[in-house]
Amino acid sequence: MEDVLEVYARPRDSERPLVCLDEFCKQLTGEARDALPMQPGQVARQDYEYVRFGMCSVFMLYSPLEHRREVQVTGQRTARDYARTIQWMCDVMHPGADKIVLVQDNLNTHGPASLYETFPAAEALRLKERIEWHYTPKHGSWLNMAEIEIGMAQRQCLDRRMADAAVMTDELRRWSAERNKANAGTDWQFTTADARIKLKRLYPSTLME
Repeated sequence: MEDVLEVYARPRDSERPLVCLDEFCKQLTGEARDALPMQPGQVARQDYEYVRFGMCSVFMLYSPLEHRREVQVTGQRTARDYARTIQWMCDVMHPGADKIVLVQDNLNTHGPASLYETFPAAEALRLKERIEWHYTPKHGSWLNMAEIEIGMAQRQCLDRRMADAAVMTDELRRWSAERNKANAGTDWQFTTADARIKLKRLYPSTLME
């Protein structure tokens, strides 16, 4: 936990941008019956039944010090999807960075091994060396600021039925572009000092003496 909080306390460095990464699943659903449009004195009405069109996975990449978020929508939650997202982060999102400081959870696919499973060894090594890896502790994924952005996306963009991954991609990219343009950021105030006071029970007694 303190490792992640120390990373958050660092000043902004354009050569070593901070990126918080997390992923979530979204069910694709469509209308079982056509909705009734809005009329004078009557709101639009939607049938409670819906049709399932499968699932898709969304990667949220959030650079809190740049007030920038980007999304990548994939078909599944696999090691290859994660690896391609890491490649996109390195080569498209932050191509000029000397090192990308990455904060993420410790899901089994979230690591260098997925790079070697997906790419030739030379490419996997190149991507691995571009990253400074940091992991949130078990049961501590709330320390990942990408979760805050996922919550915002769920409330502001994904709170309605979407039957197609392409539509979801367009909507999420429009949403992220609007938040980036608005320079929306995160007022993170939880520090190592706060952790040692509020979460004292989680520390070994020798550390707190």
